[in-house]
Amino acid sequence: MQVHVSIGENHRFELREALLVYGDRQRSFVTRHQVTLRKDAPPTLEPAQPLTLGFLESLARSLGGSSTAEVLPENVLAKGDRMITWWTPVCRRQMFYENSEQKATKLNGRTFSQPPLVWRVDHGDLKIRALAENKRPAAGTTLAIAPFWNLSDDGRVCTGTMRSPNNATAASMPDWEQGFYESAFTHANVGRLTRHQGGFEGLWSELADKRNRFPLETLIRLPQTLAQLVRGERG
Repeated sequence: MQVHVSIGENHRFELREALLVYGDRQRSFVTRHQVTLRKDAPPTLEPAQPLTLGFLESLARSLGGSSTAEVLPENVLAKGDRMITWWTPVCRRQMFYENSEQKATKLNGRTFSQPPLVWRVDHGDLKIRALAENKRPAAGTTLAIAPFWNLSDDGRVCTGTMRSPNNATAASMPDWEQGFYESAFTHANVGRLTRHQGGFEGLWSELADKRNRFPLETLIRLPQTLAQLVRGERG
């Protein structure tokens, strides 16, 4: 019996090893076995071998596929295997609003000043936080709530109609930003998004199609630091 998998024309995979997981309700352990292939017979497992850190690291690398080295731009703050964090300074962007209750319709399609932002992509999930200063943050810099709809309290973006890239590379950063701003902002997931006297609509109405700088004093500061965001901690 021959066991193999063919992918395209240049890749041919044969069964070589097997991992067996044993466990009860509380604990589990894994054994590693070499596989012997015999003609006209089922594959057989050789005696168990202990798992080593080197084997696990090699397995993780092979499952992740080969990655190409990148030259990282200056605004990248952290980079992992499938994670990248970067920041953007103040700028102006067009935004789109669609809401079943007809809220914020007067803001739809207009251009607004943006606060400096921190973006984190990890395994396809996008989180966004704001910065109280328009400069590159350090590990201990505390963050603020990004005053946008479609964000949960931990900064995670509800993608909805958003077109999301398939990877977390430096080259994909502009696509993540474009996908976020070109999607429809449909609902608020957080009770309070800004300290502005006029609330959410008052803040963005004040900025609509104007050259005003984003009022950083209206941001709601958080105890969470940049380092905690990078590590996936709430703070």
